[in-house]
Amino acid sequence: MCRKSQLNRLGKDARRVRRGAAVVEFAIVAPIFVIFVFGMIEYGRMVMVQQILTNASREGARIAVLEGSTRQEVIDAVVDYCNTGRVSITDAAVDLDPTDPATAEYGDPVTVTLNVAFREVSWLPAPMYLGATNLTAASVMRKESSQ
Repeated sequence: MCRKSQLNRLGKDARRVRRGAAVVEFAIVAPIFVIFVFGMIEYGRMVMVQQILTNASREGARIAVLEGSTRQEVIDAVVDYCNTGRVSITDAAVDLDPTDPATAEYGDPVTVTLNVAFREVSWLPAPMYLGATNLTAASVMRKESSQ
């Protein structure tokens, strides 16, 4: 019996010694975990925005290759598509080649390019890792004609 009480006492003493260990471990691991979580959020947002830009440039190119389309119609289509995906871009981010799609001849390639700095579309107030990244998407289609 005496031996059991001694063992119980030793166990209690050992538990008292380790009382603050969990707090110290949490203090070491928590900042690293938070950095990983924000990094995943930031990278996920970048991939999502890149996909939206790719689809928006495709939508703009589809408008641009139609007979009688104007530059402003293309820009409006691209900006509207981006806004539905909660990505705010300006008209300056949209580039067309040729500048006016109405000047392109049948079969000529028409390119719609979007260029956006990631820091402008990030969900984080100050992007940690990808702030200097520029996201670019381009679509090329051949001009159509109703002839």
